[in-house]
Amino acid sequence: MIRRNEAALWFTLLVLVLVHGVTQSQTPAFRLAPLIQDNMVLQRESLVPIWGWGIPGRTVSVRASWGDSAVTQVEQDSRWMVKLRTHRAGGPYTLAFTHNNTSLTVSNVLVGEVWLCSGQSNMEMPLRGWPPGDTVQNSAAEISSATYPGIRLCTVRRALSAVPESMCNASWVECSPATVPGFSATAFFFGKKLHEALGVPVGLVHSSWGGTPVEAWTSAEFLARRPEFFETLRRLPECVDGQRRIAEWLGKYRTVDMQGGSGETKWRDLNCDDSACSARSYNDSTWRVMHLPTLWEKTSVGNFDGIVWFRKNVTIPRGWLGKDLVLELGPIDDMDVTYVNGTRIGDYEREGFWSKKRIYPVPTTIIDSVSVQIAVRVIDTQGGGGIYGDSVSLVLRTGQSGESISLAGDWKYAPVAELSENRLHVFGPVGNLYETRPQLPMSFSANTATVLYNAMIAPLVPFAIRGAIWYQGESNTGRPQQYRALLPLLIENWRKVFSVGDFPFYYVQIAPYNYGTTTQSQYLREAQTAALAVRNTGMAVTLDIGDAATIHPSNKQDVGKRLALWALAKTYGQRIAYSGPLYRFMKRRRGSIELLFDHAESGLVLRTGSKGNSFQIAGPDRVFKDAVVKIRGKALVVSHPEIRNPVAVRYAFTNTPAATLFNKSGLPATSFRTDDWE
Repeated sequence: MIRRNEAALWFTLLVLVLVHGVTQSQTPAFRLAPLIQDNMVLQRESLVPIWGWGIPGRTVSVRASWGDSAVTQVEQDSRWMVKLRTHRAGGPYTLAFTHNNTSLTVSNVLVGEVWLCSGQSNMEMPLRGWPPGDTVQNSAAEISSATYPGIRLCTVRRALSAVPESMCNASWVECSPATVPGFSATAFFFGKKLHEALGVPVGLVHSSWGGTPVEAWTSAEFLARRPEFFETLRRLPECVDGQRRIAEWLGKYRTVDMQGGSGETKWRDLNCDDSACSARSYNDSTWRVMHLPTLWEKTSVGNFDGIVWFRKNVTIPRGWLGKDLVLELGPIDDMDVTYVNGTRIGDYEREGFWSKKRIYPVPTTIIDSVSVQIAVRVIDTQGGGGIYGDSVSLVLRTGQSGESISLAGDWKYAPVAELSENRLHVFGPVGNLYETRPQLPMSFSANTATVLYNAMIAPLVPFAIRGAIWYQGESNTGRPQQYRALLPLLIENWRKVFSVGDFPFYYVQIAPYNYGTTTQSQYLREAQTAALAVRNTGMAVTLDIGDAATIHPSNKQDVGKRLALWALAKTYGQRIAYSGPLYRFMKRRRGSIELLFDHAESGLVLRTGSKGNSFQIAGPDRVFKDAVVKIRGKALVVSHPEIRNPVAVRYAFTNTPAATLFNKSGLPATSFRTDDWE
């Protein structure tokens, strides 16, 4: 058996060898690092790294219009780097580059505050939202007033890699009503608050991916400290050649760029050489079979984002002829267009309906025999995909008597276009071409350990940043104890690679949501609270602005504002309240427990309602009962008339608690418990 330290060293050395080879083969004569672009923001009052690639042995000169300049020689691995001294905030400036016979100018550069913004879907959620189900509060008004030339927005396109990359697809733009709708709402509101409070330019580098776990954003070097990731890290290098072959295979096909447009319109009427698949007479005899309902990731299709057609022939009773019928398909992730006997009967070709049950009326006029053909075109953009509900929701029925035929079971299917890095690669339905796609030796997706760090964080290093904001945790709710180690590990990881010291790392505690009986998200919130022990961190609590019915709460204004309060107070030294009450310790009294808190200097506020006060208390029998709570100065006194010897208190310690405890600055307390019982 390889010991832990030996495994970590072996894997790190192997990755360095692989990355060196990838960088060498992809380096053109002269290019700049991915974030060195027009419209960027450079961190003020710093030595900022400026880097790229060039011809080994030749010089690169860089001159900034604010007066600083530097000259360096390109290393043998084709990489070069200089550091420029920035002073106070200002601009716009230019950077002029000279290398060999090449001259290049980067324009409209500002100097100010730069923050990295990352996480999963609640960070990714754009200002325009994902309507109709997932919306951002007051979105239209926020977009129309978002003319802030001093705020610059940079979004890193989704990508994943088995090894750390040097390049990524990213672009800087000025914040305006035209550019902000697709940008992270949380990041925008954070940056807007800083910009208004500090009066300096703000640059926001947004790199996130919905539905992803914390380990996907952590480097192999740091994950190698955790034995549970040894096997994944050991096998990941085997995917390097497979990734290259898949990229080459996708490159053979026509592409459709899906980067622009809104989620309301961009998926409509796509031409993927598949229009014949809806026809009643289409020959699908060579198509493979999938047993529905299911997510196609659980089948031989694997981790696939893109377009898949499903077809099924059914025989209805002769007595149904001439009657109104209804087709029920259950929920479809994410979008669909549905046909019966070649006629389009319904569709959801816009984002946000992944959990919506499809119930489509079938006109009597298109049912001309007992043989009925159903065709469904499904588009999945991330995570699970397909017709995935329960079997009872997959039926064809009459609209009158309610007689039904189950459609659960075998369906023919054919993938026709793959979505990769916001492009559809169209290979069509003919010839089962998806089956010729190169195979990877292991499951490889955005949920795989370290792959998002490799593709979406490593290329940004060592761009000078002030700090990072982070909104993630929903995908780790089933592993709260592990998260206690993984979040501090990620923080340590990012601080090391960006090499700007223990930069501020402010994160959002996940909001209440009904995860069901098998998941207890309060333990994940507890793990997030524990991360406050890491130096120079802060946590924005959302206990009062969540929505038990949606995992994507609409109030992103307060999320961004609360993150900004931490930054303004702790990073920029403003004397403002920035945190709600944080439980510090308890004192056992006769018949009661007294609780004391940090961030309660101005006093506590208890907002009780129809759901009570969210406090519970238990005696030695560990049976919790709803508590009586009274405010005594800066403390709470918690009791229950039937518990004479109380030993433990819990507050808001469920999946969907009501927030009732605040300080007088209006900031909510986090959920907590005084016990450590399993």
